[in-house]
Amino acid sequence: MVDRESGACRGIPRRAFLKGVVGAAAGAALAPALGCREPLVPTAALATADGWDPGEVVHLLPGVGPTRIRLKTSLRTPRDRSPRLAVAGRVVAGVRADSRGSFWTFDVAELRPSTRYRLELRDADGRPLCEPWPLRTLPAPDARPDRLRLLVYTCAGGPENLYNFGFWNAYLPVAARQRMLRRALEFEPDAVIANGDHVYWDLQSKFGWAMGRSWRARAVAGQFDRAQAVLGTRNEDVLLRAFGPQIAGLYGVMFRSHPVFFLQDDHDYGENDEASAALRTFPPDRFARDLARSTQRLYYPELFADASLPAAFQSPGGLSESYASLRWGRLFEALLYDCRRGLTNTADPDRSDAGSGLVPPEIERWLVERTRHSPCTHLAHMPSTPMLWTAGKWGEWYPDCKDEDGRLGTATAKPYWPAGWREQHDRLLLTAASRRDRTPFFVSGDLHAIAAGRILASGAHSLRENPAVSVLVGPPGTGPLGWPSKFRGQRPIPSETLTVDEILAPIEENGFSLLDVTPDAVEVSQFRWTPAQGEAALDSLEPFVRHRFPRPG
Repeated sequence: MVDRESGACRGIPRRAFLKGVVGAAAGAALAPALGCREPLVPTAALATADGWDPGEVVHLLPGVGPTRIRLKTSLRTPRDRSPRLAVAGRVVAGVRADSRGSFWTFDVAELRPSTRYRLELRDADGRPLCEPWPLRTLPAPDARPDRLRLLVYTCAGGPENLYNFGFWNAYLPVAARQRMLRRALEFEPDAVIANGDHVYWDLQSKFGWAMGRSWRARAVAGQFDRAQAVLGTRNEDVLLRAFGPQIAGLYGVMFRSHPVFFLQDDHDYGENDEASAALRTFPPDRFARDLARSTQRLYYPELFADASLPAAFQSPGGLSESYASLRWGRLFEALLYDCRRGLTNTADPDRSDAGSGLVPPEIERWLVERTRHSPCTHLAHMPSTPMLWTAGKWGEWYPDCKDEDGRLGTATAKPYWPAGWREQHDRLLLTAASRRDRTPFFVSGDLHAIAAGRILASGAHSLRENPAVSVLVGPPGTGPLGWPSKFRGQRPIPSETLTVDEILAPIEENGFSLLDVTPDAVEVSQFRWTPAQGEAALDSLEPFVRHRFPRPG
C-alpha cells in the first residue's frame, strides 16, 4: 500500500523507500557501451530538482484527454513481465513497445474529466518502480473553464553526444535545455505542446554528411539500414542511441504531471525538408515513416483522435499519429497538424500541381469543418510549418527563394515547389478569418525563432477586417551554429506574397511561449535567452514581451 499523503509505502519509512528504489536503479546493469556509444537506455539523474525520486524510471511522458491517460515510459532495467500502473483503484498492465522490455505504454480509459489522479507505477510483483505522482485529466468538451495556460515551444532536440566539442555547437547542452524547461514549468502550465523537431539526425539530405551519415554518428550510434524495419532489427539499437539522449535524456521525468502533445516535423523523419533533381525528402518514404512512427511508439504519446477526424487517419483505438484537436472545454481548441506526413507534391521543373497540399485533402476538409463549427470561444491552428514567415526553404507554404544575388523573394521560381501549397494556405487562412467572433490564430515553430505578427492580406485576399495572428514560439535546443542565419545564411522574414504587420520581427534566440486564454482574450508571453547571459539566468527567466489579443467585439 502507498500512503496517499506522504507518497511512501505504508509501514516503510519514506527514507527506506527511497533508498531501496534508488539502490535498485544504481545497481541495474545497463546495456554495455560500444566504443564511444551511448548506453541503449540513457542514464538519467537519480533525483529530480523537486525532490521526486524516479527510481527505476528513465522517462515519463503522459498524453491526457478528458477521460483517458496514455503514458510512455522507459525503465533502466528491461523487464520480462509487464509493469503495472495503478490509477483510481484500477491496475493496468503495460504494453511492451520495444524488443527488450525497457519501453512500456500504459493506456487508462473511462476516467473522470477535470480530476486529479494519483498514479503508481509498480513492477509485476507489486514493488514500486518510482514514487507516486499526480496527474489531472482535461475538462469535458462541454465544460466552461474560465482560463487555460499552454506552454508551447519547438526544436528542443539535438544530439549533444554528436556535437559537444570544438566549434561544433549546433545544439545547446542538454543541462541548459533542462534548466530552461524547468523554469517554464514553474509557471504551472495546464498542458504542453512540443511543436516538432524533437530529434536531429538527418540521413539522406544535404546536412546528413555532418549528422546521421558522419563518422561521429556511426561511432556514437551505428548506422541505419534503410532496407530493414526500425524496431526488431539492429536499427532499433541505432534508434535508441541516436534519439534516446535527445528525448528520454532531455525530458526524464520532468513532465510527469503535465499533459503533453508532441507534434512531428521534418527532422523527426530523419531528414531536412529539401528538394533537388536527385532527392525530394518529402513525402516521407517507407523508412522515414517507420522511423518517425517508431520514435513516437517508444518515447512520446500518440495524439488522441477527434471523433470527427477521418477514419483513415486514426487507429481503431482512437489514436492519431499526426492530426488531432486539443480541446479545453468550450474555451479553446487547438488544431494540431503535421505538414510532412501527408504532404503531396507532383511538381517538376516545368509544371506546378494546384492539387498539392502540405496536408491531405481529407485533413484540409477536417480542419475547415473544425474551424467553422467549433463551439469554442477561441481556436488556434498549430501546424508544424509556420505561416507569415519564410526562410526560403523548399517545404514551406510560400514560393519565396533566393535569387542570384542572394536576395530572398519571389523574383526567382522555387524549384519543385507546387502552387497548391500556397492555395491550401489561403483556404485555411480565409476559413479562420471568416469566423468574425474569433481572432484567427496560427501558432508554430520550425524556424528557430521567436516572433509575432498579423497577416493583413495574402495576395489579393484581404484579411483586414479580421487579421490572422501568427506566433513563432521559440526553440529551447538551438546552439550558436544552429540558427538559420548561420548554416543557411538567412533569417526568417515575411513572405513577399503577404501584407503583414510584424509585431515582433523574428529573434534568433532560445526561448518558449506561454498562451494564457480567458473568455475575453489570448495573451502570449514570450521568453528569450542566450548563452552569453549564463545558465544561472534561466532560473529567473521572465517574459521579455507580452502580446494581448482581445476577442473581436
